[in-house]
Amino acid sequence: MSLYGMMRTGVTGMAVQSNKLGAISDNIANSGTAGYKRASTEFSTLLLQSGPGEYNSGAVNSSTRYAISQQGALNYTTSATDLAVQGSGFFLVSGTDGLPYLTRAGSFAVDASTGYLTNTAGFRLMGYDISGGDPNIVLNGAGGLQPLRIADVRLAAIPTRTGAFAANLPANDAVVTGSTPADNIAGAKFSQKSSLVTFDNLGKEVTLDIYLTKTSDSPIAWEMTAFNRADAGLGGGFPYATAPLASQSLTFDALGNLSSTPSMMLTVPNGQDLTLDLTGMTQLADDYTPLKATVDGNAPSSVSGVIIGPDGIVSALDSSGRKSPMYRIPLATVTSPDNLNPKPGNVYETTRESGALQIGFPTENALGTMVSGATERSNVDMASELTEMISAQRDYTANSKVFQTGSELLDVLMNLKR
Repeated sequence: MSLYGMMRTGVTGMAVQSNKLGAISDNIANSGTAGYKRASTEFSTLLLQSGPGEYNSGAVNSSTRYAISQQGALNYTTSATDLAVQGSGFFLVSGTDGLPYLTRAGSFAVDASTGYLTNTAGFRLMGYDISGGDPNIVLNGAGGLQPLRIADVRLAAIPTRTGAFAANLPANDAVVTGSTPADNIAGAKFSQKSSLVTFDNLGKEVTLDIYLTKTSDSPIAWEMTAFNRADAGLGGGFPYATAPLASQSLTFDALGNLSSTPSMMLTVPNGQDLTLDLTGMTQLADDYTPLKATVDGNAPSSVSGVIIGPDGIVSALDSSGRKSPMYRIPLATVTSPDNLNPKPGNVYETTRESGALQIGFPTENALGTMVSGATERSNVDMASELTEMISAQRDYTANSKVFQTGSELLDVLMNLKR
């Protein structure tokens, strides 16, 4: 065996153990980094052709592998914008170069200078804008994605278009004679009254006064009439300056259930056509009891917070607790996640070995669910890393002894000349 070959083999042994120690040091340093995936160093032999009378020592080669597909434990926080994936999916983020990357580092917060959701490495979370409806999704690319900007956003005014109203009408109420919508413009002829707040095209509140008047005992019939409170008389109520916005006859069967058309149509002043669902109206021997009174739409308001659901939908909350969907966060995956190429900032890019990008949504296609108020811990096991470090240190020392022995034998060989 060549003494020089012996020394070269020892050098390669020290080099690969140095690589292993480098990977271990990175793992230990990033044991507290959210979403970090541990690196490991694997070895393979390099052999040289040897003859019958001699052995030519080869070398050892190292390659680095990443446990990207291994799930880390969740660390729960108090921030709604901290995100984790319980499953195989990755967040899509964009860097300063504008290119999309994959990451599991979900410690996002609102950047004070830009308003974008940004993680600790400066990458912006990407999603689809759903404020105007369902997005156009590209299943194998980042087309249509945009950084999520939630600071200084105002919820737009949305006019009322649908609503629901239901109540129990007292069966013991007396019939009001001569009560028609036209009569009610001038006189206060009604049995019960409620009010609903709706919104016009500019988001201004429009209050509807709803009057319920019993008109017949056989068959059981009521008249439901809606007025614009802005047209009410001095002090509120009758007489109204204009005709009712709508009037609907309600008939009930012997069991007190609504048997007529369960809806009323009207137009909100300066607003849209409103369909008021009356399903659930009853007439029973009980007090007047409103059961349901809801409408859609809202006034313009500032965002006071955000919530992120397990399906990835980001909704803005206003000061009254009303929420409006703004974005939907997708998840991405590849065929072989462990072959993704790590980049600075705890992000990854696709490679030929990893396979092409595939995009979907949380809770779909086995991508996993999104957990708000949590981050994924690194999958580094500190005890294993320290054990591997001791082993690599001893192996490095052993290879250095081989090099040192070869050097001493060369000295002996050189001294033969003396």
